[in-house]
Amino acid sequence: MTQQVAAQTPTPPASRTSLRRIVAASLAGNTLEWYDFFLYTTAAAMVLGDVFFPAHGSPLLGTIAALATHAVGFAARPLGGILFGHIGDRRGRRTALMATLSLMGVATFCMGLLPSYDTAGIASPVLLVLLRVLQGVAAGGEWGGGTLILSENAPPHRRGFYSSFSSSGLGIGYILACLALIGAERFAGDAFVTWGWRLPFLASAVIFVVGLYIRRHVGETESFQEASQEDGVVRAPLIEVLRTNPRGVLTAVGLRFAENGAGYIFLSFSLVYGRHVGVSTDVLLWGVVVAMAVDSGLMVFFGHLSDRLGRRPVYLGGAVAMVLWTVPFFLLMNTASAPAVWLALIGGHITIAAMTGVQPSYFSELFSTETRYSGMAIGHELASAVAGGLSPVIAAILLDSYGSFWPVAALTIGLALVTVVTVVVARETRPT
Repeated sequence: MTQQVAAQTPTPPASRTSLRRIVAASLAGNTLEWYDFFLYTTAAAMVLGDVFFPAHGSPLLGTIAALATHAVGFAARPLGGILFGHIGDRRGRRTALMATLSLMGVATFCMGLLPSYDTAGIASPVLLVLLRVLQGVAAGGEWGGGTLILSENAPPHRRGFYSSFSSSGLGIGYILACLALIGAERFAGDAFVTWGWRLPFLASAVIFVVGLYIRRHVGETESFQEASQEDGVVRAPLIEVLRTNPRGVLTAVGLRFAENGAGYIFLSFSLVYGRHVGVSTDVLLWGVVVAMAVDSGLMVFFGHLSDRLGRRPVYLGGAVAMVLWTVPFFLLMNTASAPAVWLALIGGHITIAAMTGVQPSYFSELFSTETRYSGMAIGHELASAVAGGLSPVIAAILLDSYGSFWPVAALTIGLALVTVVTVVVARETRPT
């Protein structure tokens, strides 16, 4: 019952000029914040294993250890969802977003200052893990707030279109992270493993200042202002949403297994697998950049399409397409041919875009305004910890153990099928 009411709750739309300004500011803020988070994800697959986890024996062991710290960041995301969801539902979306940006910026900059394992021994990876935890806490609160700044200001019949820009900012942030590492590798040359990888992390100080300026000029959402004035704020929003709308939380968790769990195999693990089968780092990184550029544009298209067709059919199409594309993805990667690798990455990211473009509107419509930030954040981040954080690590372990992509393909398809089942049993939320 709560889910149906939440889906039909009208949102007071901002004026067109104001909405465009909100979209621009939110897109820029999300882009800069996710640049920080994804910078680590990309660097972990490329270089951090050699710097912080020198391995003897299998060359994959150091990478597995670095990806394990990637998983630690994801494990911390539910904590961030709880903390900033509470702040966002009680103090406002804007307040929570300012805090997430500050925490992410400090943690990322400090990563660029860490000593290597050869210099500081075990203290080096321990400090890296602690900073990754802080990144995870910040990211756990960022997605819900960045989404709500748009979805709660958009007119209901265009919510899918406008809110999809928050997902697009996530994709652009990943592109910037890849470009920063490509530039640092070209600039530093043979010294990339020694000190060149640090440059994109240290550059986050500039990004933090710009992001903070942008976030300060984004106002509070009209939905939150209206709800807090009329009904007041909920004392314990997380407890309230778990008590009144557990189905909405479970639906959000299930919807993310394909996009986040299987998606990170297409995203992060593809860099590991590509190097394993002999694809050059340049081909892989530029392939990811092109794929994410296509992904970011298509997110907006799929968000718009969900306003026309409904959230469920578009989301289901993306999950089913991911199931069908998994085996061709690995077969194309095995060729080590640049065009085939790029085709594999672009095809995989199109399936992801069909889900991430719809996610902001779909998730926001699962919950009522008073508990929306907490409900979205905990559902979104529980799946991040279980699926997104562990899938690249498990995939790397399977590859190291079996030397074949088939177990990894089975894992990817299994994660995507969880989402297929979830969408089939879920309700449509698009306002009619």
